Amino acid sequence: MEINILIEDEFKKKVTRRWLTAVAKQVLTAEKTGANVELGILITNQERVQELNWTYRNKNEPTDVLSFYMVPEPSQRKDAFIAAPDNILHLGEVVISYPQAAIQAKEHRHSAKKEIAILMIHGILHLLGYDHEKPADEKKMKPREIVILDQIGEIK
Repeated sequence: MEINILIEDEFKKKVTRRWLTAVAKQVLTAEKTGANVELGILITNQERVQELNWTYRNKNEPTDVLSFYMVPEPSQRKDAFIAAPDNILHLGEVVISYPQAAIQAKEHRHSAKKEIAILMIHGILHLLGYDHEKPADEKKMKPREIVILDQIGEIK
């Protein structure tokens, strides 16, 4: 597994690459993706996430997590990824707003670190083809998020 992580300078003391990598690996392992998988994770600020949300989703507001797929069509994401010449499954990028995670953590009365884990799980599941736009899809995605979070264990 190759997990590329970029943490904006202002958040480097709040989360570590090692911890983010461990969480991402647990999600990918739980989803049985295999070892030939690559994805990127960016921990950034509200302004950058809002800019990306506007540019790619036409929503001029901050959000907590964005997922950018290597394969754009949802029908192509689930079990039908394009085979790259290097035989690595390039999933895409997960972008998380640390400030938004901190706000949500306070609302849910848990740590920002736990909220980051929740958002990473959510974002990676999107890259793997899960969705929550329709109630039937949400009934598949939400329980999966809970199971994976439970597998990760206590996060302080």
